[in-house]
Amino acid sequence: MSGLLKSWVESANSAETQFPLNNLPYGVFSMYDEEPRCGVAIGDMILDVAYLEEEGVISIDDEPVLDLPFWNEVMETGPENWSALRARLTEILAEGGDDVLSSDSEMRARALLPMKDATLHLPLVVSEYTDFYAGMQHAKNMGAILRGSPDLPANWLHIPIGYNGRASSVVVSGTEIHRPLGQTKAPDADIPSFGPTKRLDIELEMGAIVGTTTALGQPVTVDQADAMIFGYVLLNDWSARDIQGWEYQPLGPFQGKAFGTTISPWIVTAEALEAFRKPTPPREKELLPYLTENKPGLYDISLQVDMQPEGAAKPTTICQTNYARMYYSAAQQLCHHAVCGCAMNAGDLLGSGTISGSNRDEYGSLMELSWAGKEPISLDTGETRTFIEDGDTLTLRGHARGDGFTIGFGECTGKILPAINFPPKT
Repeated sequence: MSGLLKSWVESANSAETQFPLNNLPYGVFSMYDEEPRCGVAIGDMILDVAYLEEEGVISIDDEPVLDLPFWNEVMETGPENWSALRARLTEILAEGGDDVLSSDSEMRARALLPMKDATLHLPLVVSEYTDFYAGMQHAKNMGAILRGSPDLPANWLHIPIGYNGRASSVVVSGTEIHRPLGQTKAPDADIPSFGPTKRLDIELEMGAIVGTTTALGQPVTVDQADAMIFGYVLLNDWSARDIQGWEYQPLGPFQGKAFGTTISPWIVTAEALEAFRKPTPPREKELLPYLTENKPGLYDISLQVDMQPEGAAKPTTICQTNYARMYYSAAQQLCHHAVCGCAMNAGDLLGSGTISGSNRDEYGSLMELSWAGKEPISLDTGETRTFIEDGDTLTLRGHARGDGFTIGFGECTGKILPAINFPPKT
């Protein structure tokens, strides 16, 4: 694994930065009252790549592809252009380069902007959203909680289980989420009741972004699926466990999972993560040949969840785990998704499923951490939690650690607001 790549942007050479030259993640930002546009994180700055395309410093395709506030058009140009763009950005920002930005102070001032003054937006138009259930420890924990047995469903060791979610509910980090309303049914009640969820939860996940399309009816191999993945984000699939528990039989998750999914603002490219690949774990049952991987499909990405009650001076870390704990990779998930002939689109988002390790402090949801509310967790404030309360802020963090550098995603944060009063009084 190569060490830190040096940049003439001094903050990119800091041991503390999430965004060294090795990373170069893609986002959408705005400054003050200006329109959102595409940018690349470098140190504590943002490189305005839309401006650089206008000036002819960057050229990706015959027509402009960075003139809209999302990265979908870049995705659609294909993996060769993804790699060429990353190489060009590295050339522009590398230490000792004689590119125009390192010598033209006026253009540099226009193109390189302080991240602290920027507003970050959703970095892509989410075409479709699919959430998987691909973490073995999480699946065993949920079985033990809900069915009294950690035994996995009969199909779990053979296929990546998932469901189609709501692209309309995917939001960027920092977006506040109202506590959802819905139907729940107490075990001793004859009929359900309506109101705010009492069991609001998180799910610590990674999100894989599909960068190329497939035709309706056309399956893809695992290797082809791996090449189709543009990049990764942190993903929190907020969950209303009591709403979900009443509605999910027999067709699976619906409203209890449809009210909000938060992603981090920066897309870390698959190429930036290449050196951090990790194999999926040994198979407990042999997979059918179409799901067999020819190269490691997971990544060594350390993850944590912080909870901060309203008014607290600092957050409490309630979970620490790693993306390499998953049983199925994003490439296997994408392969299985398309194998029936389902057409995949540039901008499709695939949630990994909750990432939990074998120890309690590695569990990626409050449902597991509090064991369905039976074992409250303690916060540094002296408070306890079983599920999320109004005013709580939950933050997901993740990084891959290299030789003298860190690849980060930015924060994936959301604050819970009270439920909206409904139905309105007449």
